[in-house]
Amino acid sequence: MNYSTVQPAIEIPPGYLNIMGYVDESEVNGPGCRAVVWVQGCSRACSGCFNPASWSFEINQLISIDDLAEKIISNSKNQGVTFSGGEPFWQAPALAELAKQLKSAGLNVMSFSGFTLKELQSDQAPKGSQALLAQLDILIDGPYVESLALNDPNSPVSSRNQQVHIFNPAFEDQITWASDQIEIHIFKDGFRLVTGFRGRLELED
Repeated sequence: MNYSTVQPAIEIPPGYLNIMGYVDESEVNGPGCRAVVWVQGCSRACSGCFNPASWSFEINQLISIDDLAEKIISNSKNQGVTFSGGEPFWQAPALAELAKQLKSAGLNVMSFSGFTLKELQSDQAPKGSQALLAQLDILIDGPYVESLALNDPNSPVSSRNQQVHIFNPAFEDQITWASDQIEIHIFKDGFRLVTGFRGRLELED
């Protein structure tokens, strides 16, 4: 498959990200306490996807890279960030710049992707894939395949085809979260965000 032929047509202003959601202090989306950024846009439409609202590439929430970096860093409890979605690698150049700023501040960076690592390393990968890969400490790759779904309290992946790639040896013994965990965040205005459980993001008034 030539991945360049499915590059989304929606243009995002330079220096910005199009995101679906954001949360601080998550403990079910990677090692330790971390921020999570759900990007907007994915072309896979996987059966059983937990975030179908993230499929559209239409503009949802535009936020500048600098503002998002400041937001993440300003919460001292955030030890790292996880990019989810949606498909993070369709916004790889902007996420690579965000990751660079966060790593300079001492945070670690993890990403999910429906692409495999081999696909992301190919010359047909989405623009900026290599730059984003270079910033990652951890990558969980591969599409969610419903027929291969896992319900294992000890598994960090959602389906058997997915793999955890650890690029930073410091995290070899920190793959301790599980894909079937769930977390509820309640904000001051009563708004609720449910996350975890294979990367799901559910927003409720």
